[in-house]
Amino acid sequence: MSETTDNARWRLDESGIRWEIGADSRLPHDDQLEMSGRSVSAIVRYGVDEAGELLLARQVVWPMLRTIPNNTHASLMHEYPEEAIPRFKADGRLLSPERPRIVAFNGLLEIESETAEGLTVRRLLFPASESPALLETVTITNGTSRSVVLEAEPSGYSRRGRGVGGIYAMEAVVDASGPVHVQPGESAEFRLSYVGRRWSERLGDIDHAEEESRRREQIGTLRDKLRFDSPDPVLGRMFEFAKLRASESLFRTKYGLLHSPGGGHYYAAVWTNDQIEYAAPFFAYLGDAPAIEASLNAFRLYMPFMGPDNAPIPSSVISEGIDIWEGAGDRGDAAMYAYGASKFALATGSREIAEELWSAISWCLDYCRSRLTPEGVVASDSDELEGRFPTGSANLSTSALAFGGFHYASALARELGFPEEAEAAAKSAAELREAIEAYFGAEVEGFRTYRYYEGNDVLRSWIGLPLSLGITERKDGTIAAMLSPRLWTEDGLATQAGDTVFWDRSTLYGLRALFVAGETGKALDKWSAYSKRRLLGDHVPYAVEAYPEGNQRHLSAESALYGRIVTEGLFGISPTGLASFSCAPRLPESWPSMALSGIEAFGRSFDLRVSRSEDGNVLLTVSADGREQAYSLRNGEAAEVRFES
Repeated sequence: MSETTDNARWRLDESGIRWEIGADSRLPHDDQLEMSGRSVSAIVRYGVDEAGELLLARQVVWPMLRTIPNNTHASLMHEYPEEAIPRFKADGRLLSPERPRIVAFNGLLEIESETAEGLTVRRLLFPASESPALLETVTITNGTSRSVVLEAEPSGYSRRGRGVGGIYAMEAVVDASGPVHVQPGESAEFRLSYVGRRWSERLGDIDHAEEESRRREQIGTLRDKLRFDSPDPVLGRMFEFAKLRASESLFRTKYGLLHSPGGGHYYAAVWTNDQIEYAAPFFAYLGDAPAIEASLNAFRLYMPFMGPDNAPIPSSVISEGIDIWEGAGDRGDAAMYAYGASKFALATGSREIAEELWSAISWCLDYCRSRLTPEGVVASDSDELEGRFPTGSANLSTSALAFGGFHYASALARELGFPEEAEAAAKSAAELREAIEAYFGAEVEGFRTYRYYEGNDVLRSWIGLPLSLGITERKDGTIAAMLSPRLWTEDGLATQAGDTVFWDRSTLYGLRALFVAGETGKALDKWSAYSKRRLLGDHVPYAVEAYPEGNQRHLSAESALYGRIVTEGLFGISPTGLASFSCAPRLPESWPSMALSGIEAFGRSFDLRVSRSEDGNVLLTVSADGREQAYSLRNGEAAEVRFES
């Protein structure tokens, strides 16, 4: 991974990122990104071809228009062909090909091109907030010295499909096609909609201006929540984008709002890793009410499967909550649930939420205990990679997450007035920590770190997971292994040493682990390089799922994991109660200060400011309810923060 911006294709602008195509010598180039509304998701591919002409393709997904069979991948999806896209005419002749000059993204995708006729074409693409439509506003500006008559070809494009809800229509609609007389320097606007609907239903008119305003308002609202300030603008901008991608992928299903990964395949469904382990603990700090609602719905969907027979919970609840997927067996899903739900419940600060989730958390803890091997670790059939790489009969991820579940559940039980359960969970956490060291602790490829399963002799990317949970017995060897050329690549951690496969989720955990372990300088170097690559490189602007599988889809929960590098890694926030947390900020040596403002957690809104005193100590100021609490911390020391009830 390059540590410089020499290979950056994009640059920061006032509110997003910008690709100046005229200054780019590495052409042709194309890329794709995903944007989501409550009833639609769109994967837009854009770029410039060898002739310097615009490449633009629109794949639209309608998660609640379910196809047959109604399985995980059954969202209605359509890639609009060239024939579906309305063409434009100037003085009765089709416009010559658009030659893009600038592509910009700030939550809306904007492409500015020129034509041989002397016209400037600006395309603005964004999802409708509630309607099942990708919207595209095309503004054509007359750059000539004479009047031009502009018009759009009327679009009659419609395709039909069949699904569980009947016959569906996939349409391209152009509003106000013209002709329009445009004077020099003036513009004409055309509004395109890519719509999916039930054939028997008619959608009302979509107001593009109103929808654009709603999209910008959503982006602005998220920008003001959980604000991260540091001397590094790249980290700040990618954190802003991570908040957007993490929280926009919420769909209004028949069960209610559900957070889903996206990526063209995973909608109107929840997973114990993506939604519960990865995303919910981030949403607990974001203060976005729909994201909190969607997280609670995800937790609730699993509760009916927590029965007396001690059968594993499913990996995924799919198809708007009416079916399940458990094709990989037990992936350690109960451990994922216990960890994510306990951390979420504590961080929200809501006793009502904690009481609602406690029975499910308790069930998951008991299930993990029932899966203990004679060596004291937690057995599972696979892990979150679902058998793509070997895991043995007991893997490091499942046991580490179970440890996290026991640890945070102990604090939650204490808050709820269950002292016996709190003591039992703490005891289980301590015993499991010892078992992880005894069973998984090993020398692998010359590093004193962890084997991933019994018999494993090749380094694996998840060895940083125990560190992220505060298990430091093998800190030095594990960090050395993670950062060695055997594991660290230009895209972060390889899933397995010597392999080209990578999944960003383990890199995002690993970066957080480096901060938690106090390796601030190394963590900052790798985090900065990773962020520059993902934000300003060839595939932007979010964390990705994997490669080569899925070709680096912009799955939503990976962006939540990126956000947690800031909340739990850099600022070291770890909940200890419904109104208390431990805070071990890791202020880089080169930074005079940093701040995290507008945090909505532990039942209140508060700010964290971190600076360095003349004696070298870290100064932490916590501002809440009009009061300030100040702490002077030695390097690596944590402040125990408690708010008044």
